[in-house]
Amino acid sequence: MASGWPDVEELDGVLLDRVRAGDRSAFGTLYDRHVRTVYRYAVRLCATPRDAEDATQDVFVLAFEKARSITLVGDSALPWLLVACRNISLAKRRKALRDSRQLMDLDADAVVEEETTDVAAERRMLGVAIDQAIAQLSDIDRRLFILCTEMGRSYQQAAAELGVSHASVRNRLARLRSRLQASLADHKEVGA
Repeated sequence: MASGWPDVEELDGVLLDRVRAGDRSAFGTLYDRHVRTVYRYAVRLCATPRDAEDATQDVFVLAFEKARSITLVGDSALPWLLVACRNISLAKRRKALRDSRQLMDLDADAVVEEETTDVAAERRMLGVAIDQAIAQLSDIDRRLFILCTEMGRSYQQAAAELGVSHASVRNRLARLRSRLQASLADHKEVGA
């Protein structure tokens, strides 16, 4: 540096050779040179910034451990680091997905275990009572109930199918709901 010009940066290959010889400061230089690029790449691949930070750390731990077997492309370690980042990030995403599926399975198992035979019996009895209440409706009211409640038709669609006015459908459904609620009043709400 006697000429006043800064030293030319060492190539990644030279730094890796120094790392292989046990020079930790050379690895620090390699890290400083590529950490931002690796992290930005990890952010694109990972679900959260925290996962990207973890993936970046794992990439450089792996690079330190595998320094003797890293193959450079040209004179850069960056392609190797980015491939390692991709593999580590995707493995983290797969693990997170497996973990979330296992949690969902555990939640589903817990719900099934919580439902006692008493609750199941109450559900069956309520279902029977609803079926009986619907069976007692007139044909047009039963069709109207099925169209709007079970098939999700709008009042206008149900009116067109039944050949009645929109107002008629609205009024009949209001009366139907009141009658059904009254006939089911004896059954307590399941799970309450």
